[in-house]
Amino acid sequence: MTLSLPSDRRLVVGISGASGVVYGVRLLQLLRNAGVQTHLVMTKTAEVTFAYESTLKIAEVKALAHAMHRIDDMAAAISSGSFCTSGMIVAPCSIRSMSEIATGVTTTLLTRAADVTLKERRRLVLMVRETPLHTGHLRTMTTLSEMGAIIAPPVPAFYTRPDTIADMVDQTVGRVLDLFDVDVGVVCRWDHSGDVRGRRPKGENMT
Repeated sequence: MTLSLPSDRRLVVGISGASGVVYGVRLLQLLRNAGVQTHLVMTKTAEVTFAYESTLKIAEVKALAHAMHRIDDMAAAISSGSFCTSGMIVAPCSIRSMSEIATGVTTTLLTRAADVTLKERRRLVLMVRETPLHTGHLRTMTTLSEMGAIIAPPVPAFYTRPDTIADMVDQTVGRVLDLFDVDVGVVCRWDHSGDVRGRRPKGENMT
């Protein structure tokens, strides 16, 4: 596979075993449509979660990415800081993955790639999917924020008056992509008059 796009058009996407794998799928779909090269790494528990939450086959999910890396391939390109990217999104991010990233003691390619993103001072966005949170979780999030990560729980927005779950997913992942200055045209934006503007492209199966 030829990997020729500049680093500002290249993102690492991690999918962990937390509930909400649809966020990772939709990110891959939108980034492909936007011409952004994606490098996917998925935990084994994420594959289990797909069986509960989605009708998509794992092979179909992998096919959405430009490059797929095995979770145990610690020699993959994304494990090295010399492989330039504009950052990484973990969607969803489990508490276990978050905790590994915070300590720097990484046991999988997903958490190693996130650690590399931090050490290279690139943007790392963690869509932490857990509630309620105890004090240890909150302290870990604070540690990560102090290290430069962005904690972006997938909290749905209702001011957009979404008609479907897909609308809420699009608004959430669209706002995450805003953090990378990637506008994929799915965010309903608030303007000066208090109106909401935007629409979601139809016709794509997220599940």
